[in-house]
Amino acid sequence: MTSAITIKEVKNKQDLHHFVKVPWDLYKDDPNWVAPLILERMETLNPSKNPYFEHAHAKFWLACKGEQIIGRISAQIDELVEQRHHEKIGHFGFFECINDAQAAKALLDTASQWLKQNGRDKMIGPFSLSINEEAGMLVDGFDTPPSLMMNHALPYYQDLMTSYGMEKAKDLWAYYLRFDKDVLPPTIKKMITRSMRDGKIRLRPINMKNYEEDLKTILDIFNDAWSENWMALPFTEAELNKTVKDMKLLIREDFAYIAEYDGVPMAMMVTLPNLNEIIADMKGSLFPFGILKLLWRLKIRPTYKTVRVPLMGVRKEFQNTAVGGAMAFALIEESRIHATKAGCTHAELSWVLEENTRLSKMLETIGCRRYKNYRMYAKTL
Repeated sequence: MTSAITIKEVKNKQDLHHFVKVPWDLYKDDPNWVAPLILERMETLNPSKNPYFEHAHAKFWLACKGEQIIGRISAQIDELVEQRHHEKIGHFGFFECINDAQAAKALLDTASQWLKQNGRDKMIGPFSLSINEEAGMLVDGFDTPPSLMMNHALPYYQDLMTSYGMEKAKDLWAYYLRFDKDVLPPTIKKMITRSMRDGKIRLRPINMKNYEEDLKTILDIFNDAWSENWMALPFTEAELNKTVKDMKLLIREDFAYIAEYDGVPMAMMVTLPNLNEIIADMKGSLFPFGILKLLWRLKIRPTYKTVRVPLMGVRKEFQNTAVGGAMAFALIEESRIHATKAGCTHAELSWVLEENTRLSKMLETIGCRRYKNYRMYAKTL
């Protein structure tokens, strides 16, 4: 007799650990999946350690068949979403499931019912947990591992979404750039030279002696540059402070740049070592020797060949201007040169909204190609 599917709410630390570990069995035969660091995942989902929960609340559930855990899902209500976008939208995230439409339906039903009971009239996701963390479900590009802070998925997940009645809301694109050649066309180089001729534009690397202030400047530019984007949410002060602290281990002075115009910070670009490449063989654990491996590969004798650009932006007042374009291209080239000197071979620049044709054309101009697609799904409740 086949066991019925049951849904269990995550109630304690042990349940949460089971929730975090769900992907290990599902992806055991997928060579491109990278196990996340369990400690980091547990802290992300801990309301006492993640300032996201100062303005949001969430529920987490496990799908079980008998004693076997076969899937998971979360549902989140972020007060800032309604305040900023004036819609009663709820989020779902952390979706993982066996290839079983009934199991997926049970998980999605549970998330949507909780959101509806709490006054939401639309469900969008996956957000794990927010748009400033991991967003979207991989629907194209399964043949390569995910980059830092990007997710992976099993190809049948999109079928589980559509069979439940979820519809596409947005696609988020990831671009791939090789470092084996000069990427700037002559016309772009001329534009940069012309724009920088009067000395008003200056690029400077982040100053690690002034790290906190510089990174807060970078995140402030990000909040402004992306404020008009679909479902955009600014970092709160507490989130900003935590992000500044969390990124310090990954930040390199020669990988993070601020562009100033007349001495005022107007654009920025942050390139980070691809942590997923570094931790791929650790199976999610930092113990007993994972911490030493991490520090050795990241700081002492860097072994990584790939990087990701998660933060790049120009303040709104300079967007769609020649000066803004020059700053953006100059930041890309400066970062590429230093990443190449550090032994890196390629970068992921992600993510880009499908309707952001201005940025897409800019990236394609320098030789980037779109190689992954992350889909956001939505359903009216």
